[in-house]
Amino acid sequence: MKENKSVIYWLFTGCILIFIMVLVGGITRLTHSGLSISNYNLISGTLPPLNAEEWQEAFDLYKQFPEYQKLNSHFTIEDFKSIFFWEWLHRFIGRFIGIVFIVPFVYFLVRKKLNKATLKKCLLLLGMGAFQGFLGWYMVKSGLVNRPDVSHFRLAAHLITAFITCAYSFWVALDLIYPERKPAVPGLKKILQIALLLLITQIIWGAFVAGLDAGFIHNFWPFMSEGKLIHETVYMEQQPFLKNFIEGKSGVQFIHRYLAYIVVAIIIYIHVKSKGITTTELQKRGIQYLVILVLIQFALGVFTLLLAVPLWLGIAHQIVAFLLLGAMTFTLHRFSK
Repeated sequence: MKENKSVIYWLFTGCILIFIMVLVGGITRLTHSGLSISNYNLISGTLPPLNAEEWQEAFDLYKQFPEYQKLNSHFTIEDFKSIFFWEWLHRFIGRFIGIVFIVPFVYFLVRKKLNKATLKKCLLLLGMGAFQGFLGWYMVKSGLVNRPDVSHFRLAAHLITAFITCAYSFWVALDLIYPERKPAVPGLKKILQIALLLLITQIIWGAFVAGLDAGFIHNFWPFMSEGKLIHETVYMEQQPFLKNFIEGKSGVQFIHRYLAYIVVAIIIYIHVKSKGITTTELQKRGIQYLVILVLIQFALGVFTLLLAVPLWLGIAHQIVAFLLLGAMTFTLHRFSK
């Protein structure tokens, strides 16, 4: 580990920055700030407007697009500044992450601090980071034509790519921290892989809920509106039938609501099953983190729904989802190698 310490710190720094970016991205979404900057200039867009003339130019550009024309025509330039800040900060952090990944990577490459296996993984990480940046702009573009809101599909793609990029950075760092290879635990490894896929699916549907503002309906628990387990709007909003579960507000919330029970159940099952086998201290700790975080996340989800998505709860729910994916990555790694 000693010879890889600087590379490990670099990877963890990337994880922390992606975490911050996801946090700011969540605030950007929940404050409806994501369409405040309607162009993309990689270099010149690094700095925000610095004087009254530049602010007026940015505001005039914003006025040309549907969000202002259909929703925010009452905005003053001060209102515009408040939403501009969050989108600018989100993009600034994205640029900073690019520098933090690329510059040290070139340094490590020149100094030959990356072995062949780690080099391949880092090249993949750089590609994932670049793809994430592209998805961000691709998402924003969907809200600049006709409908003043971004595509929930593109939002989900943008979010889950950030989550997976961070998880993979963490995995590569764990490979360097624990270079020794021990036999995997086949039974639990397979269940953890299934749990990881379920968690990723749940995060994607969480992004659908956010993108469709589906958290503002059926604000009851444990049942949906009118005390129903499955409200009729779940299967009546869209045609054909299956479209309800990817584009209908009720259907999307239904999937996210009840998939949460499955995610909790499989993690509890992992916890129970691990009691019957010999595990290391790190394996036990990973499962403990999973159980604690999934219960916290479930509770946050319930209160976020009941209180109709207050900003602080929506952000907390997203943060714990991020931490839960990190705990899942750590636990799977410890049971895999």
